[in-house]
Amino acid sequence: MANDKPDIIAILKAIAESPKRDNSAYHRAIAEARQAFENAETALGGPVRLKTRTKQKRSGEYVVKWTFKRQK
Repeated sequence: MANDKPDIIAILKAIAESPKRDNSAYHRAIAEARQAFENAETALGGPVRLKTRTKQKRSGEYVVKWTFKRQK
């Protein structure tokens, strides 16, 4: 039992020192989405509704198509 304690401490130190997750791409995508909504509302003259279609390419990348329509 006494031998387990240094192992647990080493694991916890490794977890604490591991690199943090980079969320910059997520934050950039959210900012672009907000800008797209603002642009659509300006262009269409009011509130809009959104329809999305997603597709995965053979390379593993995802394609997301957004269609904005003016809300009735």
